[in-house]
This record gives sequence, structure tokens and C-alpha cells, in this order.
Amino acid sequence: MLRSQLTKRQVDAKAMTVGEPEFSGRNCSATISFKEGIEQPVAKKVVKLIKAEKFKVQAAIQGEQVRVTGKKRDELQAVMQAVRKAELEQSFQFTNFKD
Repeated sequence: MLRSQLTKRQVDAKAMTVGEPEFSGRNCSATISFKEGIEQPVAKKVVKLIKAEKFKVQAAIQGEQVRVTGKKRDELQAVMQAVRKAELEQSFQFTNFKD
């Protein structure tokens, strides 16, 4: 039920971690937490993926985000597609996309 509500709000289900369910009588509850930002090992995998594909962009890890800069819009869009297709254990959001 929660996953269906999240998809209506366009939140990826990979962004949440579900804890163990707790049963008490007729009720069942589970602790759910959401991931914010990119963890350091995942960020390193993203940068390694970008460098392995040999795009003409620069990728840098800045705190909980990976910043990718490049001259051409096509290169940035290709990087976005490659990151989406990669089977990483986290969902990604792309922001601040300018000419």
C-alpha cells in the first residue's frame, strides 16, 4: 500500500529501507527510513562508471552528491542514461541541468 502511494508521488521505492515488522495483537507496524544523498561507495561507483564509459565530462564527489560538468548537453544526457541503466542499489535524481 505504501509503495503504491509512493509511485503516485513519483518517489522511487529504492530510496527506502524497510525494517523488521513488529506484531502486536491485530496490528503490524514496520519502521521505514528514506535514504538522503548518495553514500560514499555508491558515489565512487558512479564516478568509476562515468570514467569507464569515457564521456567527455568531469565527475566530482561533493558531500552527498556527484557533480558532473561538461560542455555539451548531449554528453550530460548520455551520462544520465548510463547512470539510470546501471544496476546500482540506489535511485538517482538529476537537478540543476542548464545550458
